[in-house]
Amino acid sequence: MTFEDIPPRASVFIDANTLVYHIGPDPEFRPACQGLLERCARQELAGFTSAHVVSNVAHRVMTLEAIDRFGWPAAGIGRRLLRHPDNLRQLTRFRQIVEDIPGFGIQVLPITMPLVSAAAAISQQHGLLSGDALVVAVMREHGIVNLASHDADFDRVPGLTRYAPAPITGG
Repeated sequence: MTFEDIPPRASVFIDANTLVYHIGPDPEFRPACQGLLERCARQELAGFTSAHVVSNVAHRVMTLEAIDRFGWPAAGIGRRLLRHPDNLRQLTRFRQIVEDIPGFGIQVLPITMPLVSAAAAISQQHGLLSGDALVVAVMREHGIVNLASHDADFDRVPGLTRYAPAPITGG
């Protein structure tokens, strides 16, 4: 199912890739992600994400900005930034994104140690990476069953309905 299939007034958890596609230059998925976040901003959907997702988005935007600004290759970008802290200090877009996300009409949910513990069990049970398992733990804690994500790994979790961005097709 796609973002357009999310029923009106539904609560939906927004995964990191959806936010990155919205923010970044992705020509294939950006329009669908923008449309979803516009629905959240108009309060047609109740949008949620978590603090750890916002952190993941900030990190990804930081690396994308560094690649663009300094002409660095994507491979090893994190290590390169660590070795060049003066370059890292020049990056600003990631910080602005952290401030902007709540303005998209998305409530940012906190992460607690009990959620991290629950995520460890979910990770083992469903074969998810820890960050994805934490998404599921937060969703369960808040009774959210709809997920806006391009990540098909979530399809292994019963009780969740994943909606993906529809790509722009040529025509």
